[in-house]
Amino acid sequence: MTSATARRFRRLSPDRVKELILLGIIVGSVVVFGSFVDGYLSGRFFNRVTTSVVIVAILAAAQALVIFSRNIDLSVGSTVGVSAYLTADFLTANTWANPVVAMIIAMAVGAVLGSLNGLLVAYGRVPAIIVTLGTLAIFRTLISLYSGGANVLAGDLPDWVLGFNNLTVLSIAGFDLRLVFVIAVAVVVILQWALRRLRVGRRLYAIGSNPEAARQAGLAAPRLIMVSFVGAGALAGLAGFMFMVRAGTISATAGSGLELESVAAAVVGGVSIFGGSGTMFGAFLGAILIDTLELSLVRVPEVSEFWRDAALGILILLAVILDATLQRRFTRRLTREVRGPDATDQQSSDRSLSSVVGGGPVDE
Repeated sequence: MTSATARRFRRLSPDRVKELILLGIIVGSVVVFGSFVDGYLSGRFFNRVTTSVVIVAILAAAQALVIFSRNIDLSVGSTVGVSAYLTADFLTANTWANPVVAMIIAMAVGAVLGSLNGLLVAYGRVPAIIVTLGTLAIFRTLISLYSGGANVLAGDLPDWVLGFNNLTVLSIAGFDLRLVFVIAVAVVVILQWALRRLRVGRRLYAIGSNPEAARQAGLAAPRLIMVSFVGAGALAGLAGFMFMVRAGTISATAGSGLELESVAAAVVGGVSIFGGSGTMFGAFLGAILIDTLELSLVRVPEVSEFWRDAALGILILLAVILDATLQRRFTRRLTREVRGPDATDQQSSDRSLSSVVGGGPVDE
């Protein structure tokens, strides 16, 4: 690496550095597993990864949206289950409904459930971890009572449901670009653009980075937190739709355990658990890395299921350590720059620091 390249790399933001590291790990993992696992680099395995990662990728985006505001949503798995079951139940009685209608219904159900979390957290001032831990159980109990223990069977759903997961946009030499994956990528791109370019996105970063400074600046923190939970609920509803078209038969336990995977994907993707830092692209890469490793380790008989779970835990710990290290170094570097001879006073330096670390300037 030349000195000029090294200087450019050092000037990258922590988010860009984490994304590049994730890309390197993903590529390295593919190369390593591809060297000793038969058929690993085939189109079949590629199709399996890009199809299976969709649900977790969308949930990682939902989780990131809430974590940016310095909160967490442990009820996304239950929201997936409720959305999937109610949408499937609707389709059994309304076979005329097309995928767009089903998607809107699933997202609307998710948004309603997310608004309940948002009201309690933003306006009831109850800690998010307590609220969503409670609604995780409440939502699951309600859908269990509603279902009466009965499943929605794949044979009762419209014909398009079972084929939707395999719809292909583009196919080259056995490598298929599935529609569900394209939808997930589109969601991530749109959210990334909105968070960086729209005022509400930048303010969401601000309240997560420094809640006290955000309040003093006059930002409506409760309203922004409410928006993040409603948005996360809608995304979890979309994930519920994806779960339905993938599974076909839906039970009241659908989506169980996805809350942990969504948090893991977001954190591994560089979303700071302390709020105000991270990107949607990073969360998406975190989901891809976790899914790739899980599907890869399954194909290695010598690795037990216990070690696969341990690998996920190690990834989370390493991601948290990396995030803390990069943030400290970036803050020290930025502090040296803003306290240089051109700095007018300490107050302007502090404003510059909080603006950059918090995800961008906040418009009045």
